[in-house]
Parts: sequence; C-alpha cells; structure tokens
Amino acid sequence: MKYFMPLILILLFSCSKPSKTEPQDNFTLSADLSSLPMLESKNIIFYEDSVATGMLRIMYDNGFRTIRMRLWKNPAEGHSGFAEVKAFAKKVHSYGMKVWLSVHYSDTWADPGQQSPPAEWEGLTFNDLKDSAYNYTVKIMKEIKPDIIQIGNEINQGFILPYGDIYENEGGFLDLVSRCSKAVRDNSSAKIMIHYAGYKGSLSFFSKLQNIDYDLIGLSYYPIWHGKNLDSLKYIMNSLSSAYGKRVAIAETAYPFTLMWNDWTNNIVGMKDQLILPDFPATENGQGKFFEAIVNMVKNEEMGFGVSYWGAELVAFNGPEAKDGSPWENQAFFDFNNQSLPILKVLSSKTP
Repeated sequence: MKYFMPLILILLFSCSKPSKTEPQDNFTLSADLSSLPMLESKNIIFYEDSVATGMLRIMYDNGFRTIRMRLWKNPAEGHSGFAEVKAFAKKVHSYGMKVWLSVHYSDTWADPGQQSPPAEWEGLTFNDLKDSAYNYTVKIMKEIKPDIIQIGNEINQGFILPYGDIYENEGGFLDLVSRCSKAVRDNSSAKIMIHYAGYKGSLSFFSKLQNIDYDLIGLSYYPIWHGKNLDSLKYIMNSLSSAYGKRVAIAETAYPFTLMWNDWTNNIVGMKDQLILPDFPATENGQGKFFEAIVNMVKNEEMGFGVSYWGAELVAFNGPEAKDGSPWENQAFFDFNNQSLPILKVLSSKTP
C-alpha cells in the first residue's frame, strides 16, 4: 500500500473511540459491515465531515454499538470466511462494540432462494451432519465470540438443505436448529436469534419453533421484496412478540439515497416503483427518514430489540466502469465520494 504520511496520521488518529452520540439503553442500533474487510483490502477510504476516518470510528461516533457480519464456512475467495470474520470480530470488540453474527451454515449466500450445505458436509449421514453443525458452532462461540448469533440466515425454507428443509423434513430442520442452539448454550451467554425474511408467513413459521431454545426473532424488511406498508410490519412484529414472548428485531433493511449509480454493476434498487412514495423519496433525507421511521417503530415497541442496516459499507469499489462491483452503492451510508450521509445521524440531534 502506498499512502502519503498525512493520510497515515489521519487514519491513526481515527482509531480512538470518543463518542459523539450515546445509544438508548436496551435498544440495539446496528449496521451490517460484512464487506468492510474486503473493502479495506482494496484501500477504500471513508470520510466524515470531509476527514478520512476509519469505518468503525464513524459508526461508534454516531451511536452504533453493534456490528453485524456474516460467516461462510469455506468461501471460494476467502472473504467472510472464518479467519477473516474472527479478525474482524476481534477488531469490533476492541472498540467496545458488540458482534452480531449471521452464520449461514453454507460456503456462500444463504437466503430464501438457496440454503446449500457446505461442500465438506455433503453426503454425511444426518447424525454426522448434526455433530458437524454442533462442533462448528462450538468453534464459532469459542473463537469468534459473538454477542448475538443467528442460527442461519433468512431460514424461511429451512437451512442446510436438503437435510433441514422445513417443508420436506420439518423434524430434521428442528433437530438441526436445536443442536446448534445447544452448542451456543453449552459455550456462551450470547443471545440466539432466528432470522426470517419478510413478515408474511412469519407467525406460522415461528409457531413451529416453540420447543426451540432461542431468545430473539429477527425479520428482514426491504420494501422492494416485502411490501411498502409499515403499519402491517408493525402489526406482525407486535403479534410475534405477543404470541411467542420474544423480543423482535429488524435484522436487515436498507433504502436508497439516489436512483443513480457509481459503477456499471446493476443496482438492486433503481426504479421509483420500488420506493415508498411520497413518504420516502430516493434522496439523502428520504433515506434518513426511512431509517428513522424503522428505528422509531421498533424502539417504540415494548418488545422491540433493535435494527440492523444491511450494506451500509457497500460503496462502489472496483472502479467507475466495473460490472463486478457493488449492486448497492446507492443504498450505502456514504455518497459516491464516500462521504458520510445524514442517515448516520438517526440517534443524534442532527436527525435528518
């Protein structure tokens, strides 16, 4: 890496941890920064008030006390793998922040569209698979030491398919979740979260988990996929906590500050009909108002646990003409010059 000395000094002084904004007690304000280690490997620099500042310092100063990150078993390119995530979690903890770990139990993305098992687990007997999942979870708890751990990511259809397919093998699914939960309880006091994408169908899904030992319900909420009615989301959150006695979090959400782009990679959100209009236009203030509305909705619920924003760090990173860059740069916490946006001020007097 080639840096000029003034920039090195700026970044070194950015590593201290004074807080500008103190978070509300008992409410978790989080951002998913899973790609930050990859971005740092590409020397991407972020700015607050036009000053180059470390990402974790920016988050801490703006009241974020929890960082969410994903974990893949044996990813092809190494990013989001065990060694990288362990180092990242240690760095987050050094700031006095908590680690919210989304364990995908896969070598790649796990979501409602795919829940493939790690390659090294394919072909195992079910008993051997349960032991492997247990031992892997024990290793996570002992070495990464998350404060919040998700058993799977967006597991609407189950996880580690086909073994844990909730539709084809509900008993197997419950056995796997229970085994992973036991691994956490045997080795840690971390909070266990079960994560569901959206809210439609969630009451039925969580009714199947009443004999599972877990602490938190997590929901993803993206208007493009899960609807634009915040009142419906609020109603289901309240219904879930009332029915199952669990605190509820929005584990993933995001919103654009523009419909423009900063590379040639197709953005996931890029059209007006994907927005909640007129309440939340795709502007810097509109993005901030959306996040503020989600945060306040959860914060005002008696059993609301917190909110985590997904892709806060995902600025364009491969150049302005990259077709393999970020599909999310218009939903990040930073503009196209990597300057921090008003959305970061949701807990301060500068709320947009």
